Order: sequence, then C-alpha cells, then structure tokens
Amino acid sequence: MDRELIIVLDFGGQYNQLIARRVRECNVYAEVHPYTLSLEKIKEMNPKGIIFTGGPDVVYAEESPRYSKEIYEAGIPILGICYGSQLMAYTLGGKVESAPVSEYGRTEVEIDDSDSLIFKGIDKKTICWMSHTVYIAEAPEGFKVTAHTPVCPVAAMECPERKLYATQFHPEVMHTQQGKEMIKNFVYNVCGCSGDWKMDSFVETTIQSLREKIGNGKVLCALSGGVDSSVAAVLLSKAVGKQLTCVFVDHGLLRKNEGDEVEAVFGPEGPYDLNFIRVDAAERFYSKLAGVTEPEQKRKIIGEEFIRVFEEEAQKIGAVDYLVQGTIYPDVIESGLGKSATIKSHHNVGGLPDYVDFKEIVEPLRLLFKDEVRKAGLELGIPEYLVFRQPFPGPGLGIRIIGEVTAEKVKIVQDADFIYREEIAKAGLDKGLGQYFAALTNMRSVGVMGDERTYDYAVALRAVNTSDFMTAEASELPLEVLFKVTNRIINEVPGVNRVMYDLTSKPPGTIEFE
Repeated sequence: MDRELIIVLDFGGQYNQLIARRVRECNVYAEVHPYTLSLEKIKEMNPKGIIFTGGPDVVYAEESPRYSKEIYEAGIPILGICYGSQLMAYTLGGKVESAPVSEYGRTEVEIDDSDSLIFKGIDKKTICWMSHTVYIAEAPEGFKVTAHTPVCPVAAMECPERKLYATQFHPEVMHTQQGKEMIKNFVYNVCGCSGDWKMDSFVETTIQSLREKIGNGKVLCALSGGVDSSVAAVLLSKAVGKQLTCVFVDHGLLRKNEGDEVEAVFGPEGPYDLNFIRVDAAERFYSKLAGVTEPEQKRKIIGEEFIRVFEEEAQKIGAVDYLVQGTIYPDVIESGLGKSATIKSHHNVGGLPDYVDFKEIVEPLRLLFKDEVRKAGLELGIPEYLVFRQPFPGPGLGIRIIGEVTAEKVKIVQDADFIYREEIAKAGLDKGLGQYFAALTNMRSVGVMGDERTYDYAVALRAVNTSDFMTAEASELPLEVLFKVTNRIINEVPGVNRVMYDLTSKPPGTIEFE
C-alpha cells in the first residue's frame, strides 16, 4: 500500500514505541526500525520524515550507536529526541558534554522562537519531560536554539533550511503537556503529511492482502477469545471463510468460566461462521510447568506448548499452510527490537520454538497498537462487549502466578480475580480502567482466622489507566471498593489471608507481574 510513512529510528530508547504511537495518533503511519537500518533502505521506503529516539548511551563514547552524516543531506525531515538530538549535534559539529546539572522529570522549558514550525501554538513556557545527564552545550553551525531551561542551554534547536529539528526533552510522553502538538507540528508542518492512516482503509486492504497471500491454503488461527485474537479471527474469516479453522486451547490458565464463555461466542452456537475446535490441555500445561519458577522460562514453555498443540490439531485437519496469531505491535517491540532491551518475550513472538511446522505464521495485527486493534474490531462489526473485553496475556494466569504454577494456585487466582472483577463492575468502574486483575504472589505470611493461626498466600490487586499499554499509571480505586474486595477474597477464597494493592506505574514496572 502506498501511504505516508514516518520512520522511527531506535537508538535503544525506552519510549521508542510511544513515538510511533503519537505519530499514528496524527493519522500518519509510523514504523520503528533499529538504527542499523541502511540509508539505502530508508530511501527505498520513501518516508515523509524520520525521528531519532532517545537512548541510554553517551554519544561521544566510542562504542555508542551512530548514523552516517549522509542522512542529514538526504533531504528527509529529521526530528532528534534526547539522545537523537545529541547525536545530531555531535555529528554535525556541535558540542555535547556532561551536564553540570542533570535534569529528570517534569521541567519548565522556555520557548525562544514562537515562529518555529514545531512550536507553533505552543505556550511560551511549557512543562516537558527531561531525562539526561549529557546535554548539547553548543548547537552546530547553521542551527538556532529554539528553547532552553535554566540549566540546559539547548533544550531545542533547528535548521529549517535542512529540515533538521531536535529536542532534548521527550515530547512523546504524556508528562510533556503539549508534546502531542509538537509531534503533530513536525509531522504536518515540517514533513507535509496529510494524514492518510485510517482504520477503514487498514481493514479493507488487510482483508484483500490476506486473500491474495493465502489463496486456496488452509489456515489455523490461534483463538484465545481476547480482543487481539478475536479481531484476527474475524479478519481471516472475512478473507478466506471456511478455509479457516480456529483452535481454542484451554490451557487451564484462563480466567474463571472463560473457556465456556469463549466457546459460547465463537463455537457452533455463536454468531460467527467459523470452524471452531476447543482443546482441553490443562494437565498437559501443568505438567510442563511443574517446578518452573523463572518468568521467561514459563513464557517460553507456554509459547512452545501452544505451537505443539496447534501442530497436532493441524495434522488432524490435514495440510494446514498458515498459522494465524493475534500478535500486536507492543508484543513485537517488547520482545526486543534492534538495540532496545528485551523487556519480556511474548509467547506469540519471542516464545516461538526454533522449528514450527507451518508454511508461514501470519500476524495481521502485528503493526497495530491495542487501541488501534479495538478500532479495527469495531470497523469489522464485532460487538463492543468483545472489542472492549479486559486484555488477557497469551500465557494467561501463568504470568499472574509468581513462582511455580499449580492447579491449586490457578484455582486461587481465578476465584480472587473473579471477585475483584465482579466488584469493580458493581461499582461502575470497569469502563474507566485500562486493565485490572488479581495476581497471586509467592509470599506466604502468618494470619489469624477464626482464632486459629494461618500461613497462607497474599493476593495482589492491580488496576491501571493507559491508552496504549506502553505506559500506565496505577489507578486510584475508592478505598471502600478495595476493602470490600479484600474482605470477600479473604473470606471466600481458601488459601489466602492477605490482600495488597499494587501502585507501581509502567515504567518502571510492567502491567503484568511477569
């Protein structure tokens, strides 16, 4: 598809995915690529602009990531952010030094040039998010300084003639109050984008490309009942119809009653014209996970066992060519991209075994963020109650149980989670939360119940607000709701004598526990 493109070159920054997300919010398509992407390849992709991400390195250190100077002569608009701004300055002859005073967190930035294309409509003084110990001490020749702070002389700089722009702060994070407007200004005012990234066109072109790709081939879809796999299944159903068989693996790590709920929606009595197979594999997964406590190992085991189950079902069906998965963009990025750290392997990305017995794995949602998946679901006519269903990780409760996974622990967390979700809904809070669930810690502590000493598990409750699942803030739930949930869990769930509420944001934590 011929569409406008902004390339995000990743230099190891923790916010790289957020940059792409913010660009897409402007209805312009963006992709994240490692900084090793060649200039020749970039030119072939014909982007409207390039954004350099931040990164943990010191730009003047010998081993730090660089890019050839030629990229600045290619005529493509570039925005450097944090490390990306320092790289631009350093490469083009400016001075980058250790900052006398480091800046972290919310910082008041003063805009020096209100005529700057990226600062159009931005307040003279605005709050931005800083995170640096190195700074641009002197801008390169031909650049003008467009913003500063009391301790950062070059908080932003630009050379409009060459369409080169840079900010020491992070406009992509929500803490930068007018950051979205700055990115929109770059995308529209500097890059000249018109905004042709629309969900209706994505759905239409994806269905057509799937139809062309698969032809007469047989397709097996990994269906969990979550929004990602559900949207993927309906996309494939519209593309190839009865060539598609959806396999729902009940691995014994689902939420309470969830297996039956998924079958009710996608099974023979449901509204969709799908071939549906439910596989009861709980004991098989419990056996594989016995004695395993390391989170990554659990994810890998669950991911590989998923694939093996699908292969077996495929053999029963006969000559299946393609395996479809509901992988989305955060899964891809968090599983490791370029120089960025692997935050965690997702079972449908980093958890795949080396050998998979299918012609190809098809991931139609691979380049979408979660809210974009929901928009695609609505565009496909999937009911809202399915589209906005609570997110659930592929490894299921396996990563909401700290330490070894057992049938007993699964039952505990299923019951606790059911109570939590029920009370959240009763309080009318379910629509306003990004994600909420109960997890089982590996901590056991002394308690007193019925005049007797207990030594039982602690359940942790989690609730976050998030729009893109790349960053999240802990939700401030009413204490009366938390008290009610706590009392019910302790009184109704055997094996639990303590309940805690997790207030950690992402970063530094993740939304899930493992």
